[in-house]
Amino acid sequence: MELAQCNVALARAPLDDPVMAGFVKAIDDVNWLADRSPGFLWRMLPQHGHVTFGQLEGDEVIVTLSVWMDVEALQRYVYRTAHGLFMGQRRRWFVPLGGLTTAMWWVPDGERPALDEGLSRLEHLRRKGPTPHAFSLRRQFDPDVADQP
Repeated sequence: MELAQCNVALARAPLDDPVMAGFVKAIDDVNWLADRSPGFLWRMLPQHGHVTFGQLEGDEVIVTLSVWMDVEALQRYVYRTAHGLFMGQRRRWFVPLGGLTTAMWWVPDGERPALDEGLSRLEHLRRKGPTPHAFSLRRQFDPDVADQP
């Protein structure tokens, strides 16, 4: 099994606004770093210029969808690379959504989730809390636990 993850962010302004310039400038480098990180397997390529947009609870959000070998590989990338510096500036570019913004779930080896599935898993996590169907970095489930909505 491999680890899928979907995370979202609500931009403070349109991407062409000067407020978002630092984010737009950094996003390609952050993606480059992910692509070369140990344990990285796949990410959905941007569908709208530098990013992919989706709908979460009525808001248009920027969506990242990726697959990793395991939770440890994702955590190393998120917290122990330059991505952590990028995250440290997120309040400059993003409005807090309230609630969880990242969902994880296990997928069979080689399966690549669709955007709608990622957003659905995140909505499930936000409504029901961590389950094997969608869980968080703080409350995880082993891959051998059955996926149940």
